[in-house]
Amino acid sequence: MAVKVLVVDDSGFFRRRVSEILSADPTIQVVGTATNGKEAIDQALALKPDVITMDYEMPMMDGITAVRHIMQRCPTPVLMFSSLTHEGARVTLDALDAGAVDYLPKNFEDISRNPDKVKQMLCEKVHTLSRSNRRFSSFASPAPAPVASAPASTAPAAATASTSHAPVRSAAPARASAPAASHAPAPKRKPYKLVAIGTSTGGPVALQRVLTQLPASFPAPIVLIQHMPAAFTKAFAERLDKLCRISVKEAEDGDVLRPGLALLAPGGKQMMVDARGTVKILPGDERLNYKPCVDITFGSAAKTYGDKVLSVVLTGMGADGREGARLLKQGGSTVWAQDEASCVIYGMPMAIVKANLADAVYSLDEIGKHLIEACV
Repeated sequence: MAVKVLVVDDSGFFRRRVSEILSADPTIQVVGTATNGKEAIDQALALKPDVITMDYEMPMMDGITAVRHIMQRCPTPVLMFSSLTHEGARVTLDALDAGAVDYLPKNFEDISRNPDKVKQMLCEKVHTLSRSNRRFSSFASPAPAPVASAPASTAPAAATASTSHAPVRSAAPARASAPAASHAPAPKRKPYKLVAIGTSTGGPVALQRVLTQLPASFPAPIVLIQHMPAAFTKAFAERLDKLCRISVKEAEDGDVLRPGLALLAPGGKQMMVDARGTVKILPGDERLNYKPCVDITFGSAAKTYGDKVLSVVLTGMGADGREGARLLKQGGSTVWAQDEASCVIYGMPMAIVKANLADAVYSLDEIGKHLIEACV
């Protein structure tokens, strides 16, 4: 059965091109289009698509507000189109907080110059999202206000938060917690020298859920590897830093690992750790699919810290992290995986589990609690 897609964009050119690209795939059916967020909600309710592609800046109602209403009324995987700017990163993170699952750069030049590449990326994302677990039954946030016509400038911004290191409850709808699905007992305490967390699709929200549970006094250094473009990682680190008790920053070459600090691998580059307790940032290798790559960071941690690493693989497509986790296990370190029920995309954690590398499998909401139990 074909994947049903609703295309939402105020640009007639972009609606047509996206529709043409998707319709060229015989396994995808464009069932409708919308020119603003208000129409998107109406069409989502009427057509019940499997996936929605969504622009942000539109008249009547912007994309983020529309995503919030859709997630409340007819939960559907949403793919956002985003500009590769700092503002585009902020807006995209707001959209993910609102319930969108993933994003793609919105680049008119790429559509004209590299139509085959754009088609491949777009169709792959649509197929992956159609199989995602993003079908919510309830939400943590209050119900949205009644749908009404409003300029985009009046849309609520999920990014507004106190600049202090204090826990801030996200205003975004959160996936209803799955039943406890631990495949292991509570972890035993160990003097870990490093916590390493790798993730991809669904990772920004998952990392926020985990890291906001940690106290400012968390005793182990943390490194974060999130598949994300270079233009986005700085904004993401700043966002996490505002929301968490621990400190979070985009990693720079020479940064020193220290307790209570999480260093986020910069997009487009590779991050390694060394025996001096510092971070090395290397150019992204074009031969590698992922920049940053979880395997590379995990592998360097295995070489440097032996059995003193606690690694966690969260939601994401593909298998990045599996080979790095294998090296960690060989050195005696610990590997956790997120369970299937709480993943947006059960790809990376599944690769860990299928390779028999997971010491424990926990739901997303359990991971932060168990990190504290294992390290504090």
